[in-house]
Amino acid sequence: MTATHAPVPTAADSGSSATERFKADKSGNVANTSPERVDLLVREVLSAVHDTIRRHKVSYAEYNALKAWLIDVGETGEWPLFLDVWVEHVVEEVATEHREGNKGTIEGPYYVPGAPERGSRGAVPMREDEPGTPLLWSGRVTSTDGQPLEGAKIELWHADAEGLYSQFAPGIPEWNLRGTFSVEPDGSFEITTVRPAPYMIPTDGACGRLIAAAGWHPWRPAHLHVKVSAPGHEQLTAQLYFPGDQHNEDDVASAVKPELILDPKPSGDGKGETVVYDFALDPVRG
Repeated sequence: MTATHAPVPTAADSGSSATERFKADKSGNVANTSPERVDLLVREVLSAVHDTIRRHKVSYAEYNALKAWLIDVGETGEWPLFLDVWVEHVVEEVATEHREGNKGTIEGPYYVPGAPERGSRGAVPMREDEPGTPLLWSGRVTSTDGQPLEGAKIELWHADAEGLYSQFAPGIPEWNLRGTFSVEPDGSFEITTVRPAPYMIPTDGACGRLIAAAGWHPWRPAHLHVKVSAPGHEQLTAQLYFPGDQHNEDDVASAVKPELILDPKPSGDGKGETVVYDFALDPVRG
């Protein structure tokens, strides 16, 4: 049975934060899409919708229910949540299928750029007596040929021990459990943080009503988010998971990959865990 955690932020609050963050960081991408590409993709998406209606004899009652739900998604600001949970994992799969280095996965809606710099061996910002099992993570960042990537950066963010993210839940310091780390000349790094908790995506809004209507569950397994970058190499966005989580097999966001599951060990002092996980980045190819 899944453990009970503190209430998540409301769908409207979380959706509003995610929407504003997306508008600030990524909404300009549409200018880089050609009319020909827009025409192709929109026609094919609509064709798939039309085919579904015909194959399953969708009624007007079902159509109007969908229409009402789509309006509700927009009014509650849940489009980033809906797309990141149920669509992004396929976009990520297609966008990175050429890579030879580490596997990645979705970014999700809770990334915030500009997290504080913490050096190559440091701790993420956290509250005094931050709840959760201490976690010491060490590793190296190299190119796919094994050469260390001096100048590489690791951005780390994750939920706390109650499954809540800073800047998306009330009462949490702005940069809590969010940090940017550099690497040593040999590519090594060491990060101190705490083990995050599994959490439910917000269920009091439109996405929650879809989950209930379809008989799904809203849980994501515990995970660490990372963005790893280095000059001349493709940026890697990934989530790192923990073994034994009951939702590794049925993650609502379909983002778990075997290569992303960590292997934590008890620390020598018995007060936490240690884990080793390295990154190999693909060079940018012309």
